[in-house]
Amino acid sequence: MPATPLPVVLSWSGGKDSALALERLRSDVNVRVVGLLTSVSQAYDRISIHGVRRSLLHQAATTGLPLTELVLGDSPSNASYEAAFAAALARLAAEHPATNTIAFGDLFLEEVRAYRDALLARLGWRGCYPLWGEPTRDLAQGFIARGFRALLTCVDTTQLDPRFAGREFDTQLLDELPASVDPCGERGEFHTFVYGGPVLSAPLSVHPGERVLRDQRFQYCDLVVDFQGRWKAPP
Repeated sequence: MPATPLPVVLSWSGGKDSALALERLRSDVNVRVVGLLTSVSQAYDRISIHGVRRSLLHQAATTGLPLTELVLGDSPSNASYEAAFAAALARLAAEHPATNTIAFGDLFLEEVRAYRDALLARLGWRGCYPLWGEPTRDLAQGFIARGFRALLTCVDTTQLDPRFAGREFDTQLLDELPASVDPCGERGEFHTFVYGGPVLSAPLSVHPGERVLRDQRFQYCDLVVDFQGRWKAPP
């Protein structure tokens, strides 16, 4: 074991895979997670891709880690994303000297990892993939078995029925997924939001709200804070 654990930033979407990555990193005595990085859409005021309200980023506070926002404009180009990403990493390096490693919850998409690694190399950083190559059904089942709680916030209707949006990520859902859908949604079939589990100091009280179809393809289910402090099960 090194005298000083490796400082690592984690790319944090608020979803299932980033929560699993955080759990795995925290179990590694050779690593110290120093902060989280989340991409946020300025146009929608929501976490990019997942469609979760920016106000629910307080979820990150319950991990006990500081969060840095990477704010993106409406339909950002690849160049503008990379510039914003580079600026965010520069801020993190200034706040956490000697940090040049960022972890991702990617599971098996080689082209995604290759893109990340090439971009990071240009910026003097390197990627870390604590879940890489593990069987995704085992990851999904272990996520549920260890007490994590999550809801599906976005469904790609070209790959999965829109009725799954807003559903609890549980064993019943896994049993109902078509064989063509990855159990962790790694090909973008669905995205999740974690509201309880081992990496959070306290569960969040949220309930499914309005459903919106965007681009005639992506079915979103809004998540709303339950200010009365009660968890409301999805309909």
